[in-house]
Amino acid sequence: MDADWIEHRRSGDGERLGWMQPDGEGFIVIGLLGRRRTGAVDWMEAEETLDEIGLSYLAEPHELRLDDGSWLRVRIAEVSPTGIRVKKDDWGDMRATQLYYDVSFPVSDDRLRPTRQCTSPEV
Repeated sequence: MDADWIEHRRSGDGERLGWMQPDGEGFIVIGLLGRRRTGAVDWMEAEETLDEIGLSYLAEPHELRLDDGSWLRVRIAEVSPTGIRVKKDDWGDMRATQLYYDVSFPVSDDRLRPTRQCTSPEV
């Protein structure tokens, strides 16, 4: 996280939604995964964009590229400016072994991406 990033929290509950990075006369919206979400926009548009994006994308399944180059379906478990933790998607199986992976912040799209339309667990 850059020192000049300005944290933005949701007004209703104070939940962190991301940051605004000063850029000339405007601000670039940075989401919780540390990724740019806009080009330079004014302050109001930056706040509105973060409020609109919210946190829902964190609940969606993602794919993590493993060291061997394969992709694993995961869920985001924790996000902070010091790191991101994901968990192998167990499809709600309470008996499944929980496998966690730590990834750096920010995380690039070629390491963690929204999942493809996968609808069932591995066989």
